[in-house]
Amino acid sequence: MASPAATAARRKRPLMAIGPVAGAAVMATGIVSVGCHLVGAEVLSRVLLGVAAVGWVVLVGVFLGHFFGEREQWWAESRTAASLTGVAGTAVVGTRSVLLGWTGVGWVLLGVAAVSWVGLLPQVVRRLGRRVPGSAYLTCVATQSLGVLGATLAAATGVTWPLPVAVVLLVVGFGLYVLVLLHFDFHQLKEGAGDHWVACGALAISALAAGKLTAASGAPPRWAEPLRPWLLAVTFVLLLAALAWYAVIAVAELRWPRPGYDPRRWATVFPLGMTAVAALTAAGEVGPTTSGWLEPLGRVLLWVAVAVWALAAAGLVKRLAEGALRRTP
Repeated sequence: MASPAATAARRKRPLMAIGPVAGAAVMATGIVSVGCHLVGAEVLSRVLLGVAAVGWVVLVGVFLGHFFGEREQWWAESRTAASLTGVAGTAVVGTRSVLLGWTGVGWVLLGVAAVSWVGLLPQVVRRLGRRVPGSAYLTCVATQSLGVLGATLAAATGVTWPLPVAVVLLVVGFGLYVLVLLHFDFHQLKEGAGDHWVACGALAISALAAGKLTAASGAPPRWAEPLRPWLLAVTFVLLLAALAWYAVIAVAELRWPRPGYDPRRWATVFPLGMTAVAALTAAGEVGPTTSGWLEPLGRVLLWVAVAVWALAAAGLVKRLAEGALRRTP
């Protein structure tokens, strides 16, 4: 007969996976919702936002449950890069909410995401190893997600203080990207279970943050109009780098197929959707020559992300159903 300690350990393992999976699913679903909004697929966008909102509630429930009931487990989870999915997921849901006109929700979620980022990021960065998986790029993603939400709120409300903060976050986030890149285990391109795509997604959200700042720089009160050419150049360079990563990882997926559902595949959906959203956003800021190919590309990439989201959702539903059947007496 198994000991009480072993039984408790078995019970904890599934719970420990719920938080990161919920966070990654919220990130992925939220950004695909944003992309659908940008291309006019509003019904699908709102349905996905509803799914993301439910996932966010689950995420908060798991966080509070671990904090009050499993404090040691909470501390262990908070030291991993996967914990930052909660920050990014909160910011993405906030961004989509602001696009619906729910600025009050956006401010609240910005506060929640910012407090979580301040509490989690330092200990995650301190524990980065010499060889890290793709999930380590979440340090960059979480940072840039705050800038994206702040810039979106500034555009919607006319409040300008988030914009210079977003510029600082853009620089800090890119610095974190470089730090992780220096330690990234490139064998993940062959062996990664899905989170290796965040190497692409981190650059894509950096491009989106720069694109949001580019759009805001020329709007009243023209807070940073002299920076606009530089921000536009940064947007375009980061987007091209993200597209290059996209191509490299896609080729690696074809070369070393990894069929079957893995929870880390939600970390694949997010970069796919984020690259599409970054391309669509940049297309609105660059000249007609570039936007002539960038907007159609963004639309194609978005529907790829929608298709992969559907596959990941089907895999998750099947996994949950199998788990329910195993627990049935």
